[in-house]
Amino acid sequence: MNFYVLKAGFIFMAKEGWNIVMILVDDAGGKWPQINHSPWNGCTLADFVMPFFLFIVGVAIALSFKRITEMAPAIKKVILRTLKLLFWGILLQGGYSHAPDDLSYGVNMKRIRWCGILQRIALAYLVVSLVEITTAKARPTNLPSERFAIFKLYIWHWLVGLCVFLIYFAITYGLYVPDWHFVVHDEDSQDIGKSFTVKCGVRGHLGPPCNAVGYVDRQVWGVNHLYLNPEWTRSKYCTENSPGEGPLRKDAPAWCLGPFEPEGLLSSISAILSTIIGVHYGHILIHFKDHAQRLKHWVTMGFGFLILGIILHYTDAIPLNKQLYSFSYVCLTAGAAGLVFSAFYLLIDIWGLRTPFLLLEWMGMNAMLIFVMAAQAIFPAFVNGWYYETPNNTLVHWIQKHIFIKVWHSRRVGLLLYVLFGEILFWGIVAGICHQFGIYWKL
Repeated sequence: MNFYVLKAGFIFMAKEGWNIVMILVDDAGGKWPQINHSPWNGCTLADFVMPFFLFIVGVAIALSFKRITEMAPAIKKVILRTLKLLFWGILLQGGYSHAPDDLSYGVNMKRIRWCGILQRIALAYLVVSLVEITTAKARPTNLPSERFAIFKLYIWHWLVGLCVFLIYFAITYGLYVPDWHFVVHDEDSQDIGKSFTVKCGVRGHLGPPCNAVGYVDRQVWGVNHLYLNPEWTRSKYCTENSPGEGPLRKDAPAWCLGPFEPEGLLSSISAILSTIIGVHYGHILIHFKDHAQRLKHWVTMGFGFLILGIILHYTDAIPLNKQLYSFSYVCLTAGAAGLVFSAFYLLIDIWGLRTPFLLLEWMGMNAMLIFVMAAQAIFPAFVNGWYYETPNNTLVHWIQKHIFIKVWHSRRVGLLLYVLFGEILFWGIVAGICHQFGIYWKL
């Protein structure tokens, strides 16, 4: 089985497709709200990226630790990789880098952002890997023939998942959220320096201003260490251009100016569930050798989670919400991830259609390189550092303007095509060249 192709396939299917539809959304999402994150409740293309990647991390954990000779070195490896992920996450998304258009570097430690994409991955990877490693010796090597044996064999994984669900559910619906205060620190806001109070005094609220997820982050990290431009600024409560970007409404509530951490502590605890479901798919891959058996388990479970997530959302029991990482969102995205995983397995491993996915395979082999250089805009920032007369007159801006935007007489279409060809295709080719020379960026 070519795991890199499957991994790259997931990268393709998510907003950044990890990196692919991250690059697409980050660079074109402002002009195309249909592919951008949902402002609050709901689920768009962009909202599938994080859970898809956490799912494939789970599959990778199962394959990486299917044979553990010594526990201590394996745990050491996991802790070291977790620390690397935390380091890169804080460096890239903590505020130190202002790429690509702002060529300055540095962050005020009073307002550094502690959470981010890689930090969430680090937490899920650490927890699920430790469960996989520490329970390995207690499991029999061969799968018993009894019904539901695959679930019984990995009962500790599901018990951890149940604990995660109960912790998240209890805090989300049981924690009292008092009023809170914040000062606007966004330098692009005309209200910078002003102080606001958000009235709450509720319990179990799932709206933007008064949910327990945001309250936990304000208490743990501090209100000045959260993300300054949350997706809720594109909600109908904040702008008339919703779900697109636009100026705040005149009657917009104060919380529209407030910070919110989309990769916060409580939501990241819930995100562990996506990786636990992914590791189960990996276990099926290890223990079942027949294609039909694998697909039967994967597809059945995928549709089960997908339907459960849809029912929870449309009955208003638990809305789909990426910012809160709600349980319905876990179910819907895990189900979709399982079905997409099954489709790639069918196309690549059973039907042998590897050639059409070579670009994805290369990108999957160097996902970290593309995430840092493209999705986090480090390479465009380097190019923009070599400008002519003004910082806005650079090779990147010239290519966008003259090769894409002017040709199509549309900024929306031009930017979309630039992202598709000038970034995604470009970095796919770069990843292919790196593969030919055996160059990989791994943690």
